[in-house]
Amino acid sequence: MTNADSQSFEIETSEASLAVSTRQVRLAASRAAASPIGIPYFLPEMRDKEILDYTLVPLGILILLIYHAWLLRQIIRRPTTTVVGINAINRRLWVRAMMEDTSKNGVLAVQTLRNSIMASTLLASTAIMLSSAIAALMSSSSSNGGFCPAVLVAGSNTKLTCTIKLFSILVCFLLAFFLNVQSIRYLSHASMLINVPSSLSKGRMEFVWRVVNRGSYFWSLGLRAFYFSFPLFLWIFGAVHLFLCCVLMVFLLYFLDFEDISMSSDNAHLCSDDYII
Repeated sequence: MTNADSQSFEIETSEASLAVSTRQVRLAASRAAASPIGIPYFLPEMRDKEILDYTLVPLGILILLIYHAWLLRQIIRRPTTTVVGINAINRRLWVRAMMEDTSKNGVLAVQTLRNSIMASTLLASTAIMLSSAIAALMSSSSSNGGFCPAVLVAGSNTKLTCTIKLFSILVCFLLAFFLNVQSIRYLSHASMLINVPSSLSKGRMEFVWRVVNRGSYFWSLGLRAFYFSFPLFLWIFGAVHLFLCCVLMVFLLYFLDFEDISMSSDNAHLCSDDYII
C-alpha cells in the first residue's frame, strides 16, 4: 500500500467516525429535548436520581405549605378550633387580669414573661449555634468534595446538591434565630408595659395585649422553623426521606395545632379577628 492510499484510508476513517459522532450527538439532543425535565436519556442512572429530587422535594414542601395555609385560615376564621387562637384569647384575658391590679399581680406578670423570654433565648442560642456548625460544615465539605453520604437510598449526591441541602438547613436555623430574637424584643417591652396601671390610659391594656401576642406569635414561628429543618435534614439521606417526613409531620402537627373548645355567650365576642391578630 502506497503512502497516498494510506492517507486516503485515514481520511475516510476519520470522516466516518465524525459522521457517527455527529449522529450520536443529534440523537442525544433529540432525546434530551423529549425528556420532560431536560435530562438526557443516555444517562439513566443520573436521571433516576435527579428525578426524585425534582419531584418528591417540591411535593413534600408543597404539602407543608398547603397545611400551614389552611392552618392560618382556620386561625382567622375559627380561632377556637386551633391552639394558636385559643392561646391568643387566653392571653388577652390574662393581660386584663394582670393589669387590673398591678400592685398585686405585677411580680407574677413579670416572672411569667421572663419565663417566656428564657424559652425564646434558649431557642435563639440553639439556632445560632447550629447555624455556625452548618456554615463550618459547608466550608469544610467544599474543600473535601462534599458532605453527603456516598451511599444513598434514593436521590442525588452531587457536590451542588449537597451544598443546596446544607444551605436550606442553614436558612431554616437563621430564620429561627431571627424570629426568636423578635420574640425576645416584644416580650421585653411587654414586661415593662404590663406594670403600668390601666387606669392611666384607656387603650393601654389593648396595646400591651397586642405586644404580648406578637411576642408569642414570633416564638411559635421560630419553633415552626425548627420543625421545617427536620425534613431538610433528612433530605441529606435522600428525597424519599424528606417526602415521608413531610407527610408524617403534617399528621403530627394536626394533633398539636387543633383543639376544639366551646365559648360561652359572654365570651363569644373574643373570637373576632381583632382579638386574635
